[in-house]
Amino acid sequence: MAGPYHDEEDEKPLDPAVERVRRKLVRFAVINIGLLLVAVMAVAGALVYKSRTTATATPVIGGDIPTPAGGPLTGDIVLPAGARIVSQAISGGRLSLDAELADGSRTIFVYDMAERRIIGQFAVKAQ
Repeated sequence: MAGPYHDEEDEKPLDPAVERVRRKLVRFAVINIGLLLVAVMAVAGALVYKSRTTATATPVIGGDIPTPAGGPLTGDIVLPAGARIVSQAISGGRLSLDAELADGSRTIFVYDMAERRIIGQFAVKAQ
């Protein structure tokens, strides 16, 4: 049985033109890997920065609503006469009221608690 074929023993030096191309490719690969590492480090740094800043920030319910010390926040929301509130939802400093009016129609009122006024009124209609 013949011995294993050793490619290393028969290896000949590359042609100078091929060697130049190989060096350019190696340099190209090293530069691209370096740029990739820099980009990955930038993304990792941004993630760490975001996680540190959002973890320390506490959400303020109601935004810039001045709350009295030791007492509840009070105010009046004026709806049309005969309106009945069906449901409500709150998000940040805004309150959404689903109301049934005296004539039986439905309307959604959006109330801004910081400004203490109704900022939107949307009629709910069936098609």
